[in-house]
Amino acid sequence: MAVIHFFSAHSYDRETFGHVLATRHQGSGLEFVFDAVALDAHSAKLAEGADAVCVFVNDDLSAPVIRLLADLGIRAILLRAAGFNNVDLAAAEAAGIVVARVPAYSPEAVAEHTVALYLALNRRIHRAYNRVRDGNFALHGLMGSTVHGKTVGIVGSGRIGAATARIFKGFGTEVLVHDPYPNPALDDIATSVDLRELLFRSDIVSLHCPLTPETHHLIDRERLAIMKPTAVLVNTSRGPLIDTQAVIQALKRHQLGGLAIDVYEQEGDLFFTDRSSEIIDDDVFVRLAGFPNVIVTGHQAFFTIEAVEEIVETTIANWVEIAAGGPVRNAVTAS
Repeated sequence: MAVIHFFSAHSYDRETFGHVLATRHQGSGLEFVFDAVALDAHSAKLAEGADAVCVFVNDDLSAPVIRLLADLGIRAILLRAAGFNNVDLAAAEAAGIVVARVPAYSPEAVAEHTVALYLALNRRIHRAYNRVRDGNFALHGLMGSTVHGKTVGIVGSGRIGAATARIFKGFGTEVLVHDPYPNPALDDIATSVDLRELLFRSDIVSLHCPLTPETHHLIDRERLAIMKPTAVLVNTSRGPLIDTQAVIQALKRHQLGGLAIDVYEQEGDLFFTDRSSEIIDDDVFVRLAGFPNVIVTGHQAFFTIEAVEEIVETTIANWVEIAAGGPVRNAVTAS
């Protein structure tokens, strides 16, 4: 029997992983233990007796935590996501712990949410919805702009960025793309440009790149100054790609047309929990969310039936490969 201990487990994790294990992997010798708490130096001890931990985007997998996991005999870190910026890969490698991720789970799900966020903000759907519920059918303040004919800048041309580019192209837009490693699949629908040109020309800028030291605060005060004052910035990738304080200042000074985000720089203390009965003490988030030209969702871009099922199946397959001692297709290494 192999035990996988889940951290930051939500109700949908229990339901989907439990259902898939019971219906598709009977007799696999797997046991899942679910914990709602996030993984950190204090909670790591909860994994005692497990063979692997299964973690999410805001769990702490720094070197000290990894050393604690190694002391407990943990053999693998299974990521329920594509990103691994929260993992000290060198520490994991030194401890002999295999790290495996889910590299692609329905990139169309994130791409569709990206476009939905932009459309909702542009056409004031969130404001119109609340008005109509109150019996207010006035159109004042709800005017948007036509997407057709706009220029869209896609930063990052991986699977999600490419899927987003294809959707926006279907609206009749000009699509620009910036990526150090261009995706040839976009040659027929997008023009590859440098980042400065993309920011300068685009009416819509959508971020789809991983969080690395090079991309941290990719959108900062200097780069916001390059953008059109009417441009809309969309981020469904990683919160720290954007310098939140710089964006707030740009919004205050009318140097940015709007912001649509599914991720937030300090989301670890907010997202994936019900804070509706509490006072949110994150003054930066409260200020950001207070702008009428800002729309925020709580890291739900990936959240479709198809994507979650793919995450479950890939995570289980990753463990099976690790347990077998053979090559692990989705392993992540420090090199």
